[in-house]
Amino acid sequence: MNKHIFYEESGQFKVAVVVQQTDATYLVDTQHGKRAKVKTNHVFLTFNEELNTFLETAQQEAAAIDIDLLWEVCGEDEFSGEDAAREYFGGNPKTVEQAATFIALYAAPMYFYKKNKGIFKAAPADILKQALAAAERKRCQEAQIDAWAAELSQGRLPEAIAADAARILHTPDKQSLTFKAVSKAAAQQKTSVFTLMQAAGAIPSLPQYFLDGFLLKNFPKGIAFGDCPPPIPPALPQADSAVRAFSIDDTDTTEIDDALSLQHLPNGNHIIGIHIAAPSLAIAANSTAESWVFTRQSTVYYPGGKITMLPPQWIAAFSLDAGAHRPAVSLYAEVDVAYQIISLRHAVETVYISENLRIQAIETTFQPQQARENTEAFVHQHEMNWLYDFAIAQQKARGKYDPERIPQFDYSIDLGDNDEVHISVRERGSPIDTLVSEMMILANSTWAKMLADAELPTLFRVQPAGKVRMSTQSEPHIGLGLQHYAWFTSPLRRAADYINQKQLLSIIDPNNAPRFAPKDEMLFAALRDFESAYTQYADFQKQMESYWSLVYIRQQNLHELTAVLLRDDLVRIEGIPLVARVNGIPIDAQPKSRLKLAVTGIDLPQISIGLNYVNVLV
Repeated sequence: MNKHIFYEESGQFKVAVVVQQTDATYLVDTQHGKRAKVKTNHVFLTFNEELNTFLETAQQEAAAIDIDLLWEVCGEDEFSGEDAAREYFGGNPKTVEQAATFIALYAAPMYFYKKNKGIFKAAPADILKQALAAAERKRCQEAQIDAWAAELSQGRLPEAIAADAARILHTPDKQSLTFKAVSKAAAQQKTSVFTLMQAAGAIPSLPQYFLDGFLLKNFPKGIAFGDCPPPIPPALPQADSAVRAFSIDDTDTTEIDDALSLQHLPNGNHIIGIHIAAPSLAIAANSTAESWVFTRQSTVYYPGGKITMLPPQWIAAFSLDAGAHRPAVSLYAEVDVAYQIISLRHAVETVYISENLRIQAIETTFQPQQARENTEAFVHQHEMNWLYDFAIAQQKARGKYDPERIPQFDYSIDLGDNDEVHISVRERGSPIDTLVSEMMILANSTWAKMLADAELPTLFRVQPAGKVRMSTQSEPHIGLGLQHYAWFTSPLRRAADYINQKQLLSIIDPNNAPRFAPKDEMLFAALRDFESAYTQYADFQKQMESYWSLVYIRQQNLHELTAVLLRDDLVRIEGIPLVARVNGIPIDAQPKSRLKLAVTGIDLPQISIGLNYVNVLV
């Protein structure tokens, strides 16, 4: 009768017929008729039973072995497979029972540690208990993953996955059970995670999907402020009773940072008042309120919503809302009849705000470049007429007056019922824009020079060449034609303005210490954090404006668009805030030329549009 061996190879038990044997190897014919060499130390048993049924019988016997009982009878010392078989089966176990024991021992690594060939040691009871608990936990987890994946494949959304949907889509923890279930279902359906989740109802709307991604990246702890009692503004002297300030803002503005006033002097001169909201008066260094500023860095704007830098109670306390005296940092400039500034004064005070003018309500009637009437179409129109003349004089003094400039436009997106998109267009540099921007430039440049002269560190806006950037050292701003420039005029909405206002207060009021000393490392960190956040917020605003522009194109059923060529294949679509790439633009097409384009497709999830060149417009 032929001699057979029972051996292990690559983690599997096998049987074979011995052809020839040496001390080191067996030459064998395997069950499948292949001749091979097997090392002696891989062989566990030799047997004479029927080759073709031995392994199957041993596997059946192994499956019937009570592993817990086998573990108990093996004791604490090291043992061989033969010892274990004798303890479990009793007496002299059959060869097939010994083989079954080896199979069972190898199949239960939590119960038995393999020490050497055929030698084992039973796991200690406490370690075995932990391992079994972990195995059971893993089994339950796998069952849960399978159950969730099955629901998703049927188009149903499990509650746990719905609760974790935003993170799965944007910042997934690939070790989480929910992500594993979604990935498994997506693989089974041969689709993307996004498509699967959208089909299951985990993405109620694309705008919310984009917003969720932005919030998870930039506001991982959420946008709630938590417990934030309203501030107590400090007691301040009141401005002169002749000062009646007014603000000029969009209808949707709720954070009114700046207001203007104008006084007529008997000698024909005028005193301009530029009044800036002063939240920094109530924000202490390293306070909870300051942590909001340094964490958020700016108010986030996007069509249909915004995320404010400060809580509503703080905005309400310091916004320059009409009808009361409001805390402000004021710049007063006396201007002669030739529009030359002859003196400057600065104050920390409360200013009476008489009116909050809204651009949409007054823009059509504010046309100071045309013939002027003696009567006012709206309150403060006469003051605004004079301020406009002064603003033009300021532009000319800076060398930035250009009545022939190429028109540029600002867009506003409003969402109606059922997300109906309305896009309004305003030409940039209108008389109101000119008036307001020049007053803010005057304040920002004046105060930037004060801080530079005092050698106080500040977050300056500089442009000695190339692009505008932030710096803690003052340098020229060639785009504005100024030697010093920094942001001060939006402290309710920007961290840079808050920081600069804190520094400015230490000059105007000696009782206030500067927030940052020269070469303060925290100021460099604040600069870096502000630039990073401000860029990301602007990118998100552009992303959402592009999305709603594509929705608008669909809603209006537009198949052709006009655009201005920026460079190469990049164009700016006319009438909407959208920049896109175009196929087929001639190589000799000139920048700034107007083009007709055909719309070939819109992909809202990817915020992309297919455009083909049609022709140049004259």
